[in-house]
Amino acid sequence: MTGIVYVRGDATAPHGKGVKLIAHVCNDLGGWGKGFVVAISRRWPEPERAYRRWHRERAGNDFGLGAVQFVQVDPYVWVANMVGQHGIRTGSKGVPVRYEAIDKALTALADKALELEASVHMPRIGCGLAGGSWPRVEPLVMDRLIARGIAVTVYDYDA
Repeated sequence: MTGIVYVRGDATAPHGKGVKLIAHVCNDLGGWGKGFVVAISRRWPEPERAYRRWHRERAGNDFGLGAVQFVQVDPYVWVANMVGQHGIRTGSKGVPVRYEAIDKALTALADKALELEASVHMPRIGCGLAGGSWPRVEPLVMDRLIARGIAVTVYDYDA
């Protein structure tokens, strides 16, 4: 079992050959407009449109903490919209990140990666605007993805 590969770069331009799944964390309010999602929207309009529709029609679907929506944006590239934060602001209940929701979403992500024979590419999910801690998220990635033989690359973006 190998570990996570860390690189400097843009997770919306994933390295390597074959099918790639780009994973990121969304909020449960239907908001899309700050953080990594801006980079996704700059490259492809489909993930934002799909996420907004998924939220708008949530009464009839699985939208909620821990859910994942997979959006194909190129023949070999998919984006995984993972609902892993409650709200968008730090308040009396702490930061928006929900580790248990990220854990659940990563399990679904692993299933899809295996189905597609895809590698997974991501920023340090849940650790930007969601306020999470990478030392809490990294073991989840190791347990849910690396342990199942899925190649994972984490991108640190230099602005």
